[in-house]
Amino acid sequence: GNQKATHSENSQGKKSQHAEEAIFYMNCRAAYLTVFKSSLENIKSKEQLSLVLQQAGRNPSQKTINKYWTSQTTSLNFDDFCAILKKEKPATKNELLEAFGKIDRDKAGYILHDELCKILTTRGDKMTWEEVTSITNQADFNCSGKLDYNKFCELYLTTSEQCCKAARDRLETDPRLRQQHFGNQTENCSERISLPVSKPSPRVSRKTDHKLPKADSKAPSRPSSAQSSKASTSVTVGASSSSNTKLIIEPDTMKEWQHAQCRGCFYLEEDGEIISHKYRLHLPQKSALCVTIRPFHIPQAERKSCHWLSVDTALFILKENETQENLQLVSFTELQNKEVFGWRGELGAGVYWLLPFTTGCRLRKVKTQISGEAKLVWRDEDGELALTKEFRAALLEIFETIDLDGNGLLSLEEYNFFELRTSGEKCDQEAWAVCKENFEMKKNELTRQGFLDLNLMEANDQDGDPWDLWVTLLSLGYNKALEMTEACPFVIDVCAERCKPRIKAISLEAGGSQLSRAVCRSVLNKGEAKVLDGSENIFIYTYRSGSRITSVIENKSENKVIIHVNNEQSKNCLNNRGLMVFAVEVAPKSMMVSQHVMALNEQEEWIYSCVHSLV
Repeated sequence: GNQKATHSENSQGKKSQHAEEAIFYMNCRAAYLTVFKSSLENIKSKEQLSLVLQQAGRNPSQKTINKYWTSQTTSLNFDDFCAILKKEKPATKNELLEAFGKIDRDKAGYILHDELCKILTTRGDKMTWEEVTSITNQADFNCSGKLDYNKFCELYLTTSEQCCKAARDRLETDPRLRQQHFGNQTENCSERISLPVSKPSPRVSRKTDHKLPKADSKAPSRPSSAQSSKASTSVTVGASSSSNTKLIIEPDTMKEWQHAQCRGCFYLEEDGEIISHKYRLHLPQKSALCVTIRPFHIPQAERKSCHWLSVDTALFILKENETQENLQLVSFTELQNKEVFGWRGELGAGVYWLLPFTTGCRLRKVKTQISGEAKLVWRDEDGELALTKEFRAALLEIFETIDLDGNGLLSLEEYNFFELRTSGEKCDQEAWAVCKENFEMKKNELTRQGFLDLNLMEANDQDGDPWDLWVTLLSLGYNKALEMTEACPFVIDVCAERCKPRIKAISLEAGGSQLSRAVCRSVLNKGEAKVLDGSENIFIYTYRSGSRITSVIENKSENKVIIHVNNEQSKNCLNNRGLMVFAVEVAPKSMMVSQHVMALNEQEEWIYSCVHSLV
């Protein structure tokens, strides 16, 4: 009996804690959206920080503001604001009375106006005479040259609560702000691709609002506890057509803009992980910008079947602050025109990181039957080794892919990305000088012919044994039929209206935590949110961007959770996990991608129907 009682008390305590946290975040958003149009907007000054804190029922001193807005601070985002509110609790009546009591040493319950004015204009955050007069002129708590501080504290707290309540009411009654409840960006709504739903729904909805057709007899059984903790989503998407939302780039309006371009490539690792180039973008001044990414149409491969052209691409734009580890998501390429994904907006002067991304729905390990291994080298009548026509074509494709600036030549920096991918080593200046002596170069950069000759030399070094050549080809995503099936070359274009953008490849590596956070944050900011019924601290966010759908699980609880994901009601879909039914473990106070989903056949209608259940 005691154990049951204790268990019941713990359960009630957790529910109370969850409810308090939900109210806290609702108040945070309500206050933030009183000052800003969207929770994606940043706080850009001390004045804005002070104002938004006041809207949240705080009365920050200049010392408090300076604690969070240092000389290094350029902006604070919504998450920063929530963290500040957790630390800076609103003043209680006892704390206020205690502060006034230090002035009213006689405990008379009032303070003379002259004494109050002297203190407020000479100590702490000094007020002006006019500001003090505006307080002492209030009839509600002033009489005969005295301030009744008990009444003042009561009115102060009542007014503060009324401000917070007004912000909450505004959040609930204004449809535009209600959409912002989980940070959704509604600006530029003509460009936004919204998630189709059968009926308009509030930002957070229960399972009872979105019923799914009954599962058939093939659906796997789940623990009974999961039956009462579900969130289901169903989206029907039409076949690809010219009517899809498009990225409109008018040549006449942008022909005078300054342009920068850089190539790159996604490579599929043996364990299924995807690595790619990462880029740094420098803008010398504030400018309107258009950023696009698309699969690269290699000129030499136009007559071939190019698997990579169907691979989805995206680009996440992050702002660099004090350190590379401290990157802040600015936006991502959510607009789509066929295979091109893009973003349009305005960025301030500074350094940004461009992180390429693909879901892995179409760039994945696939077992294919290959009739025979392609031949790479052959010997002529004199016994001299030569590259086969097919191998030469593949090498020219590779050259175009690793020629990042597209100038038809390979710099040492570009060549080293190739070396790091294929051998794990770099070529130093001394080795590059040897290359210059033996292979054709222009302006200290390797030509196409020089690149072909270099590979022929490698074949000669092995006396015609193609093993090393195959190591190079396989690491670059080619199969034994010389088809590029495990790589996707892409092109990034940046157009700026008022300055010359500079883009440079910095590394070739997996996206890592920065990219994972950016993907999750973009879905939380833009997606439709549902809470698992009976599990108010677990949220499922679903967002459609062009031809793909991404769902993210956020676990706000103190415990890890296991979420069962069932896609068996989906039609004509494929996801990055390659499974219709699976489970994911989400750590406490964290978020993670549940899945990315795309159409299996884009020429046909596809239905995304997914049930997330708590195990």
